[in-house]
Amino acid sequence: MGAVTRPEPGVETTDGTDPGVTLDGVSVTFGGVTALRDVSIAVEDGEFFTLVGPSGCGKTTTLRAIAGFETPVDGHVRIGGRRVDGVPPEERDVGIVFQNYALFPHMSVRENVAYG
Repeated sequence: MGAVTRPEPGVETTDGTDPGVTLDGVSVTFGGVTALRDVSIAVEDGEFFTLVGPSGCGKTTTLRAIAGFETPVDGHVRIGGRRVDGVPPEERDVGIVFQNYALFPHMSVRENVAYG
């Protein structure tokens, strides 16, 4: 296998094979604490994708890394084939809904997902 070349931040890929959002080996740390370690996810354009897990497992940190509110210490984030790690949030054209506004606290996780 040959070496994999990665585009520079903000550069579009041209082969059209990249999914909507890709995390490739993303790690995020806060001080000496690792919040995400080597996370790789590929979400196709138009795909409905959900992160579910216990408190403190990295769901919000993952979304914040995609939106640009956290900077990975390792790995790359791509949106629509464009490498965006290092690109400010306002230039990424993504939205974020804070979880306390998005969930109904009187419903279980299953009921919230079914409602959506």
